[in-house]
Order: sequence, then C-alpha cells, then structure tokens
Amino acid sequence: MTRQNIILLCFILYTALLFFVMWLTSRRSAGNDAFFRGNRKSPWFVVAYGMLGASLSGVTFMSVPGGVYYGAFTYMPLVFGYVIGYFVIAFLLLPLYYKLNLTSIYSYLDQRFGSTSEKTGAIFFILSRLLGSALRMYLVVFVLYELVFREWGVPFWIPAVVFIAIILLYTFRGGLKTVVWTDTLQTTFLLLAAVATVIVILKNLNISIPELLSASSDEGYTRIWETDINHPKFYVKQIISGAFITIAMTGLDQDMMQKNLSCKTLRDAQKNVITSSFLFIAVNIVFLTLGAALIYYGTHTAGFEMPVGADGRVLGDKIYPLIAKSMGGFTLICFVLGMVAAGYSSADGTLTALTTTFCYDFLHFDKRQNLSERQQVRYRKMVHVGFALLYLLVIIAFRPFHNDSLINILFDIAGYTYGPLLGLYAFGLFTKWSVRDRLVPLVAIISPIICYLLKIYSAQLFGGYQLGFELLLLNGLITFLGLVLIKEKTNENE
Repeated sequence: MTRQNIILLCFILYTALLFFVMWLTSRRSAGNDAFFRGNRKSPWFVVAYGMLGASLSGVTFMSVPGGVYYGAFTYMPLVFGYVIGYFVIAFLLLPLYYKLNLTSIYSYLDQRFGSTSEKTGAIFFILSRLLGSALRMYLVVFVLYELVFREWGVPFWIPAVVFIAIILLYTFRGGLKTVVWTDTLQTTFLLLAAVATVIVILKNLNISIPELLSASSDEGYTRIWETDINHPKFYVKQIISGAFITIAMTGLDQDMMQKNLSCKTLRDAQKNVITSSFLFIAVNIVFLTLGAALIYYGTHTAGFEMPVGADGRVLGDKIYPLIAKSMGGFTLICFVLGMVAAGYSSADGTLTALTTTFCYDFLHFDKRQNLSERQQVRYRKMVHVGFALLYLLVIIAFRPFHNDSLINILFDIAGYTYGPLLGLYAFGLFTKWSVRDRLVPLVAIISPIICYLLKIYSAQLFGGYQLGFELLLLNGLITFLGLVLIKEKTNENE
C-alpha cells in the first residue's frame, strides 16, 4: 500500500469513528438545549480532558515543537502564566456566568452596558475565532494536501471542502453535546501521536530521554528563561502575557466557556478549569520534548536536511511533517492521526460557538418569545452552514500568505481582537460606571489601531524594547481608558 493510501485510510477510519461518537451522543437528544448547552449534563472531567485538545490544535502540534529550533523551551513561561489565568477564570468569571445563567457570555455586556456593547463583543469574538480557528484548520489541510493530494494533482480547495463538510455534518445535529465527547477522542490521538513519535525517534537514535535532553541542553535547545528584557520572549513578559492570554482567549471566548458552562454545576466547572491548567503544563512539556527530539533527529541524521525557506531560515512548521514523511511507516501514521485530530478539535467547537453567539447576540433566541423551537432549529442550522462557508473561504484565501510560523500570526490576531474584550470585561467587573453604549464600537476599533502602530514602532519609541505577547494586555488597557472617556456623567448623589 502506498504512503498516500495509508494516509487516506487513516483519515477515513478516524472520521468514521467521529461519526460514530456523534451518533451515540445525539441519538436521544438533538434539540437547541443539547446543541447550545449540552443539556448542562457534561461530566467535568470529560470537559477538562477534552479542553486540552481544543486548546492545542494543529498549531501547537507543529509550531510548538518546530519553535524549539529558534526559541528553545522559552514557550514554557507563557504556559506558567496560563495557570494564573485559569485560576482567574475559575474564581472570577465562571461564578459570574453561572450566576447570570448565560448561554452566550456576551449577553453579560448587554446587561452591563447595552445591546451595542454586546454586539461589539460578539463581533470581535466572531472575527477572532473565525480567523484564528480557520488558520489552525488551514495548517492541517495544507499538510495533508502536501503529503497526499498534491501528488495526485488534486486542487487545494477540494480537501478543504471535504474537511469543512465533515465538521459541519458531525456538529450539525448534536452541537456542543457531540463536541464535548469528540474533544476527548481528539485529545487522546493528539497526545498518543506526540508520545509515539518521541519513542520512535529515541529508538532510531538509540538514546534515552535523559540523554536526549542532556544533548539538547548542550546545544541550547532546552533553555527556558529568556533574561534579556528587550527580547520579545523575556520571561516576565511571557508569564504576564500568558495569564492575560488565557483570561482573554479562554475566559472571554465563547468556544471555550460554552464547554465549561455545559457542566452541571459551578463547582464542577471550576474543578474542570483548575484540572485543565495543570494538565496543560504536562502536555506542553511533552510537545517541547517532541520538538527537542525532532531537532536532534534532524541535525544528527546523515542525509537529512532541515526544511528552509527562500530566506535560508529553517521553517519550524515543516520540521515535524518532513521528518514523519522521511521516517515513514508508524511515525507517519501517528503524525497523520494527530494532525487530523488537531484539525477537527480546532474547528468543531468553534463552529458551534460561532453559531451560538450569532443566535443569542444577534437573533436573540433568549428574548424572542415569538420564535418556536422549530423555528429556532431552522435558523440555527442556516447560521451553522453560513459560518462553515465563511470558514472555507478564509482557509482558501490564506493559502498565498502562508510564509511564517502560524503560532506567531495567531497570537498577533488574538492580541488585536481579544484586547477590546479584555478591556470591556475589566471595565464592567471592576467599575460601577455606565458608558455611552453607542460609542463603544469606536473605542473597540481605535484601540487595536493604536496597538498596531505601537508594535511597528516599539523599538524606536521605547529604546529597543519590542512588544510581544503583552500586546493583548496593552490593547485591553487602552480599551479600558477609552471607556473611561465615554462613561456616562453622573450627579454627586449617584
């Protein structure tokens, strides 16, 4: 059997397994409550485990290991910051969401400021998730296209259409109730693929994990702490940025919070988030170790050449697929299964969350009593298909622009789009002021523009200091200050 046929068979078998899970989870209940809230019956430990796969995605699967080549293990301080952010989510945001009994978390902005603020928050989430998740999915489609479909002369858009159609079909009926369980399957395959690849490489090189890490340390690939304050990955910046990235990209993200809100109780949701935070540390250590193994293999194997771009720089995103392809057999199967799992996990929950946000923050399913359950289901399905088509357009349109590590592009997108959400929620939670609701979109648009200009000229303006992941925090701060400027005037008694 040829390599292409093996890969295609793995893809088909895994997809069939997903549809079986979909059938099991949606056969008894497939109404709106199951689609949007999972009937509020999701076991917390299942959500906690599944959230790992949803957080990792294909970008982590390839870019984090590949990023070790230039960045060593300096990604870890960012992960330590994630733990701080998860505790803020567990004890500040989740109690609020459960108290208000929210389905879409942006309904809070309507209650706090007004409908324009609600729609502003929802639009920024839709923009961020549509772009971010579609690019994660693009990476998976791109890799499988390079491994299989390119040699068959199949156009890039065909596998893209196939992937989106599959995700649409298995989320169409069960929604969140299905996604919670498929995420557990996808997390398992992601982790198994990473661990199995490390084991095969160690066996091929005839070394142990301690020997690998020792050799990688001697070559500078296991350095964790970047102490240069002007460096974008200065460890203090990484820790602080990691905390706020998690607060914004998980705590203020409908996709991630919708899964948490499907737990039976607030206490279950909190246990889920805290458990996920510590598991996330262990999982990222696995992926960084995978990166060390891949680089050691690539630099110590006779005849193997690292993938390089036109500028001569090693392309981190292509290290793993190239090594998997060169080793063939079991390693290639592990890589393909991991990539397929990553692709599905980064898209299925997002597609469900985008549908939920539009239905609740724009169509107002929770307020329009004149809409019957049947009408809501019909509208929900139309919205679901619409977002799937937008997803496909982003994936196809991005193809000519893929020339950098996607993890950097994704964090840039998050910095610009989640920053206004961070500022809005901080203002709502930590002040009692009202704002002129109609002016909120203006503040939310101006803030990312200012941040973009500051990022471009940061080295000149701040004596060599370069803005990195802390762009998100700066964006939130500027949004907060902008809201102060448009707060409603009150009299002295108030």
